[in-house]
This record gives sequence, structure tokens and C-alpha cells, in this order.
Amino acid sequence: MIIIDTALAERQADNNPIRVGLVGAGYMGRGIALQIVTAVPGMKLVAVANRHLADAHRAYTQAGVDQVQPVETLPQLENAISQNQYAITEDALLLARCALIDVIIEATGTIDFGAAVVLTAVDHHKHVVMMNAELDATLGPILKVYANRAGVVLTNSDGDQPGVIMNLFRYVQAIGCRPVLAGNMKGLHDPYRTPATQRGYAERYRQKPHMVTSFADGTKISMEMAVVANGTGFRTGQRGMYGPDCDHVDHAAGLFPKEEMLNGGLVDYVVGAQPGGGVFVIGYNDNPIQQQYLNYYKMGEGPFYVFYTPYHLCHLETPFTAARAVLFGDAALTPLGGPVCDVVTAAKRNLKAGETIDGFGGFMSYGLLENSDVCLAQNLLPLGLAQGCQLRHDVPQDCVLTYADVSVPPNRLSDRLRTEQTAHFAQPEPSPYA
Repeated sequence: MIIIDTALAERQADNNPIRVGLVGAGYMGRGIALQIVTAVPGMKLVAVANRHLADAHRAYTQAGVDQVQPVETLPQLENAISQNQYAITEDALLLARCALIDVIIEATGTIDFGAAVVLTAVDHHKHVVMMNAELDATLGPILKVYANRAGVVLTNSDGDQPGVIMNLFRYVQAIGCRPVLAGNMKGLHDPYRTPATQRGYAERYRQKPHMVTSFADGTKISMEMAVVANGTGFRTGQRGMYGPDCDHVDHAAGLFPKEEMLNGGLVDYVVGAQPGGGVFVIGYNDNPIQQQYLNYYKMGEGPFYVFYTPYHLCHLETPFTAARAVLFGDAALTPLGGPVCDVVTAAKRNLKAGETIDGFGGFMSYGLLENSDVCLAQNLLPLGLAQGCQLRHDVPQDCVLTYADVSVPPNRLSDRLRTEQTAHFAQPEPSPYA
């Protein structure tokens, strides 16, 4: 990050800041706006788009910017940026099409809408940072195909768990250890949590109940680890991952099957481990001399070694990702090729014929990580595409849904992209890290 810091200082000195457009002004989007405006020299948040204009305005005012310019057309947006004004709009595609914006940060958490923003931005030769693990997990591989064709960077974000995992992964690899497990850390895992049970927690931290429910019920971590799987080629050892209880992350190496870690690598998580809030990577080194050094460095006797980062600072680090893309053409985390893992839809309660499935962190479904070849063979319904689907018959609690169980809404961009993704990647991609 020091290199990025220096490069941004040069952009500041040259009065040539990286121009960022932010799509989505929710809890995380407002944090990103605050960080760019107040703490990142060499970068300027030139525009914010949100479906409610007042929230786009709030993102700026929370960051100390009082004067903003509402815009409704592309010429108005370009004129505002040219006049050094901060622009707000309800039309996110204006930002994606604007020639005066270098990089888009997509922070909506939506699938269909988010995909349209990404495709439009890529088509207009803009780098895209996705603070949207749900979209990345569902359609990231095919969106990366479009980004490659346009010659731009499509990346997940530094600071969020997948990006922190990948930065640590690259570090472990760079010091000569072979990564064999990419891991996340959870404080709680209860697939039956709902917005009703999580309302108090959400209010305490000023978040939406559905969002914090997706953290508790396992959906979010499944989405995040699908993103990591697609960026490393590592698979899940079983549906839903192993997710063992763990008192301290230092002990994680003994909790997973060693033969599976060595045979291509795993993505997984631990529950309850200290220090909370971080991520870890298990590295393998069987060189006896290096093992002596690592033992001297208090890493243990090996050959499996646990490296961890004890925090993830989502919005604080996202601007670094935008800078990496613009300045160095480098992604924090991006799909290697075709999908390796997907998140499938499991019934949170007994579901009835005719019901319409609600969204992430809702009352009806939770997500489980599964290997993509299994999903394809069994025709399993991705959770990223489940919202709005109508049940054709009753489905018992904890049953994993297939496409045969539902009627899919018509004319969704996400369904067309998913079909294209499946056709484009006929065979799974081998991991270069295996």
C-alpha cells in the first residue's frame, strides 16, 4: 500500500486526481465517500448515484461537502465535473457512461441492477471495483470476460474479507509458502436467523436488518468464499464448507483435512476464533531448513502454517483498490476463469407452493457454498438468482432448491448472463495455485 500512497501523492502534486464515481450510498457506500473525501489525496469522488437522491446527498454531507449539483443527463454530469462540482444523481448509468470518470465503485448489493452498471461501465472502458460479493459470486466470471475484452480491471475490494484474504494469500505465496487453504472467521453461524431476530443488532450499528441477517445465517460468508474460490481455484470440501469451531486461529491448521488442502486447496472458515473479525491463510512448506527458521519465528513446527490478518477495514481500504486498478492495472481479487464455487439456495423454513422467494438475509432462504460442477450437474438454483422466483410446490426446511422447484421471473439480465456464463465456461479452470 505504500507504493499506492506514493503514487497517489504524485497525482495530488500534479493536480490530476483519480476521478471516482460511486454507485450506491448505503451504509458502506457512505463510508467509502467519507474516506475518499477526507483521507485520500490524489483521488476525487466526483459523483454519487443512488436510487434516492437524498441518500446520495447524505453521502457527501456526511463527508463534509455541503455544495452538490443534482444532474439528470450526461451533459449535465460532464459539465458539473468540468466545473469542479460534486454531482449527485438517481441515474447510475450516467456515471458508467461518463468519459470524465476513471473508475466506478459499485456498492449496491444488487444483482440485476449491479450487473447492468458493471456492463455499462466496462463497455465505456472504465475500471470497476465491486463492493458487491453477491454479484461477484453469481456473475463475476462472465463479467470478467467482458472486462478483459474491454481491457479494463474488474476487481473485488481491498478491505472486505475476500480482498484481505487474497492480499494475504499473495503474501504467503511470495514468501515461499504454498497456500493450501483460504479462510474466513465468523463469530456466529445460525442459518435460521431472520430480520426479526436481528433487528436489535441492526439498529445498534445503524444497518439494515436484512444485511446483518445475511451475516448471521451464513449467506454472506458463502458469497465471500465463492469470490475467493473463483479467484484462487480452491474448492469447498463439502456443501456449506466445514466451518469448525476454533478457540484461536493459530489452531486452524489442525481442523481441516490435510489431504484435501494439499490436493488443490480449500476455501473454508472457522467459528468463534480469536482474534475476531479477521481472515487467515494456511500455507505449506516442507523445506526442513525453512521449517527451522519458521519455528524460530514462532510459527510452529509445520509443515502447515497459519498466517492471519486480525481485522478487515472495508471502506477504509476500498480507495486503494480503485488506485490499484487505475495506476497499475492490478486487481485485488478477480476471477481466474470459469466459476469454481457457487452459492446455492436452501430453505430457511418450510416453503409453500406459490410463495415468492425473498432476498438475501430474508425469512425464506439462506446460502450454502457448493462446487460449481456439482451445481451444474444437479441443476441447483443460485441464491443470487433466487429472489423473485415463485415456488412450484412445497419445499421442506433445509432442502436445497433446484431450477425445477421454481418459476423464474421473465427477462432478467442476470439470468441471461448466467446462461452465457455457463455456456462460455464448459470446463472448470484448473488452479495455478494448486
